[in-house]
Amino acid sequence: MRRAIYAGTFDPVTNGHLDVIERACVLFDEVIMAVATNTAKSPLFDTEKRKQLIEENIGHLPNASVEVLDGLTVDFARKRNAQALVRGLRAVSDFEFEFQMAQMNRHLAEDIETIFLMPKQEHFYTSSNLVKGVAQFNADRVKAFLPANALAALQDAYSKQS
Repeated sequence: MRRAIYAGTFDPVTNGHLDVIERACVLFDEVIMAVATNTAKSPLFDTEKRKQLIEENIGHLPNASVEVLDGLTVDFARKRNAQALVRGLRAVSDFEFEFQMAQMNRHLAEDIETIFLMPKQEHFYTSSNLVKGVAQFNADRVKAFLPANALAALQDAYSKQS
């Protein structure tokens, strides 16, 4: 079985993330979206909420699942017998960081490959941080970039901050 891990903070999950998971599900027998706890990023949503938002959007993908990741992605991948790490690559600006991470992961686990997948063109400039930056002023302006449940969660979170 060819298993891959698609790890990220997913705070919140975007249509770009969902595009990448759909592409990965074509290439692999099983893909686990690993929701990283990553407190260094100060996520807006807690880990369980991010996991729930993803689960609600990947139910149509029989070979996709969601788990929480706490620790190194390569260690998580090893425990799940994964052969690859999937990374979304939006633009050239992503490449340097992703390249460094892929090289470190190769150093830590040379038997686990990193696979870069590009989302559709309309998602090239979308990131969770960019979406949150706009949504805190007007969440309706980012609805093209988010699944409906993530948009509702953002609207709810920012209405409570007002």
